[in-house]
Amino acid sequence: METGQPSRTAFSAARYRAAHQLIEGGAIFTDPLAVRILGVPPDAEEAPGRRAMRLFIAARTRFAEDALAAAVRHGTRQVVVLGAGLDTFAYRNPWPELRVVEVDHPDTQAFKRERLAAAGIAVPESLTYLPVDFERQSLADRLVPEEAAFFLWLGVVPYLSRAGFDETLSLIAATPGAQVVFDYAMPPSSMSPERRAALEARAARVASIGEPWRTYFLPDELAAELRGRGFDELEDLGPAQLAARWFGRPDVPPDTPGGHVIHARRR
Repeated sequence: METGQPSRTAFSAARYRAAHQLIEGGAIFTDPLAVRILGVPPDAEEAPGRRAMRLFIAARTRFAEDALAAAVRHGTRQVVVLGAGLDTFAYRNPWPELRVVEVDHPDTQAFKRERLAAAGIAVPESLTYLPVDFERQSLADRLVPEEAAFFLWLGVVPYLSRAGFDETLSLIAATPGAQVVFDYAMPPSSMSPERRAALEARAARVASIGEPWRTYFLPDELAAELRGRGFDELEDLGPAQLAARWFGRPDVPPDTPGGHVIHARRR
């Protein structure tokens, strides 16, 4: 990120969420605030190379918020949105008893609050903003999660160093009864030449704006890491599982590499 500027990848993800509302009518994930908070017209027409990422972002959000809804039914009363960007959950939160903490870089958070004001979207009393400059501050020094807290950690992990990932995961793992949903990318070496080229091209684009991808995982290795930290319930959806659940595509081979979204829970 450039000093004084919001995250450009967070803005890009918001454009994909808004575009999904217009192109697919929010068929996978409905967000009535996605277009309003954006402040600029999202892509309203199909564009080559964008459909897959747009649908993945819609699916990961749907998966995460479905898991959060189940957690609230079982007693969760705090959700921590890590790297909140222009995410709108806090402003359409349907549960008055659920408190939301949005964690993000101060510059991105300031930009978001400007957009909220401009769009006339009210900030609820259930929301707390927690600005954290991860280059200078430790999240563990700023945040004390509640027992059974739920962590939404979308669109963040690939941009972290492994040390940064480990530090945040340690905080989550130390929270009794915690749950977390995050997405991750498999390493280019695990992919076919065609998929590898597409992944490397996207990685080059985000690196060119100063937000490079730094961390990749293989599903089995990540599962072992999470279980070693006490997460005893895991649900990991890769391309095949996402395609079957939301896109009406049961024909995708189960070992197809690509983007994953995982839900990890400590009983």
